[in-house]
Amino acid sequence: MLKTPSGGAGHGIAATDGRLMSIGTVLNVLRAEFPDITISKIRFLESEGLVEPQRTPSGYRKFSAHDVERLGHVLRMQRDHYLPLKVIREHLDAMERGEAVPVPTLCRQRDGEAAPQPAAAPTAARIGRAELLAAADIGEQELEEWESYGLITPLSDGAYDAEAVTVASLIAELGRFGIEPRHLRVMKAAADREAGLVDQVVAPLRRHRNPQTRAHAEARAKELAGLTVKLHAALVQTALGVRLP
Repeated sequence: MLKTPSGGAGHGIAATDGRLMSIGTVLNVLRAEFPDITISKIRFLESEGLVEPQRTPSGYRKFSAHDVERLGHVLRMQRDHYLPLKVIREHLDAMERGEAVPVPTLCRQRDGEAAPQPAAAPTAARIGRAELLAAADIGEQELEEWESYGLITPLSDGAYDAEAVTVASLIAELGRFGIEPRHLRVMKAAADREAGLVDQVVAPLRRHRNPQTRAHAEARAKELAGLTVKLHAALVQTALGVRLP
């Protein structure tokens, strides 16, 4: 059994009776600890080699309890340690080989130092165009259209931030209700304005000469981003007169 980075096992991941689970069941199990997890995220982690579920003759994924436990470790190491997927995969593979390996860190304290030196901001997970199409289960024409409206934007090297998988999946899901990409430009504009507001708050910290202050800016940006997302969701629910579970 894999051990969690803190030495425990489970961390809220429900135990099973050994039967294989569908991807929908896995989603429900993981949501107890990771409420933002999506089917697209699970598929993306599979495409990156982090988990290898079995397949039925008709092609449906079937996950074992070990698969679910491994997914939990991956998500936890992303959330708590900001590690890139390649590092996480190598770490878990070493653990499964029985090697005693410490949790990789982006910043380590040297002997004799009074305090750790903050590392540079972690590099965001990236995926290629073909990986994005496969993970989001969309076609080239759809992606091109969404890019033309600025809903998805490649990075300077042509790759995409891994979060593009979530964006693409949500755009496709909204399309089932007749909401077209051109209708979503107002949402993209609102998101850009919200991001600009957060950036105004943290920009002075990012420019500070003290590296610890600059590192604090990233934590502050993440905290503010979470608050703006919650506020946005609450405002939409209030405007529509609905309450989401």
